[in-house]
Amino acid sequence: MNTMRLSVNITMLVAAVSVTCAFAQSTASYPTKLVRIVVPLAPGGNVDIVARSIAQHLSDNMGQQIIVENRPGASSLVGTQLVAKLPPDGYTLLAVANTFAMVPSIVANPGYDPLKDFSAITLTCLVPQVLVVNPALPVKTVKELIALAKAQPGQLTYATSGPGGTGHMATELFSRQVGVKMLHVPYKGNSQALIDVIGGQVMLMFDQVSTSDAYIKAGKLRPLAVSSLTRSPLLPNLPTIDEAGVKGFEDITFNGLVAPAGTPREILVRLNNEVAKVVRTPALRDRFIERGVELKSSASTEEFTAYIKAEFDKKAKLAKEAGIKID
Repeated sequence: MNTMRLSVNITMLVAAVSVTCAFAQSTASYPTKLVRIVVPLAPGGNVDIVARSIAQHLSDNMGQQIIVENRPGASSLVGTQLVAKLPPDGYTLLAVANTFAMVPSIVANPGYDPLKDFSAITLTCLVPQVLVVNPALPVKTVKELIALAKAQPGQLTYATSGPGGTGHMATELFSRQVGVKMLHVPYKGNSQALIDVIGGQVMLMFDQVSTSDAYIKAGKLRPLAVSSLTRSPLLPNLPTIDEAGVKGFEDITFNGLVAPAGTPREILVRLNNEVAKVVRTPALRDRFIERGVELKSSASTEEFTAYIKAEFDKKAKLAKEAGIKID
């Protein structure tokens, strides 16, 4: 009987070693087939454009086709929930932005946890926002805007792409930090919000530098400051909100890549390293700087995990204080 048990145990051990070796070999040779990057937004935005550029370069560098698949819907929930449920084998990744860390704080049942259901890979870019006003508004600086808002509490209108969007959260953060109250005018998308600020139906908004830049240069929008702690290469003469007197203010849009939780660390590290090579490509960096986008990678997967957690905690606190909820 003991001999039989020993034989069974040896057989099980050999099988386990074989599986481990096969697993090690598969991660070492990764990728051996097509890799998908799911973008949970419609084509054409920064998340989509950055993901496609990185996918193309990764395909060239890694010797395997890497494609982008758009799965938009419900504030990115459709695509995000899809990837959360897929096998953690490294062959389906998710392109993420601020909404990834923000939505669980403002939606009752988001269907995912950004820290428990996903493994972080890396940042891919940072995009500052710019505080713009209709040129008819009699303010040319952040201090003048604050003074006007305090003189007319609840009367200045600001546009956003919708409740809980990046522009909404940035304006709430700004308003609470400087002690003013303005009237929120939500839209079903950023383009119509921007059009109405240009047209004067709404007075101001936070918008991505890359979207507003052409209208600023045409004189259709007046920029007051950027939301990052460093100035934008697109608007080098424009101060940051921090420089304009609101010390420590920062609200910047990020893009990154994550994978389903449990994806082998070797694959995560490989992807982190490969993306780092891509975003350091001078020609690619210059092309995106012209759009107001700074390509950037995380030094490690752990660093990006910490970044996502910090964003989640920050937005959860803001949503609770401001009472921001989406049914």
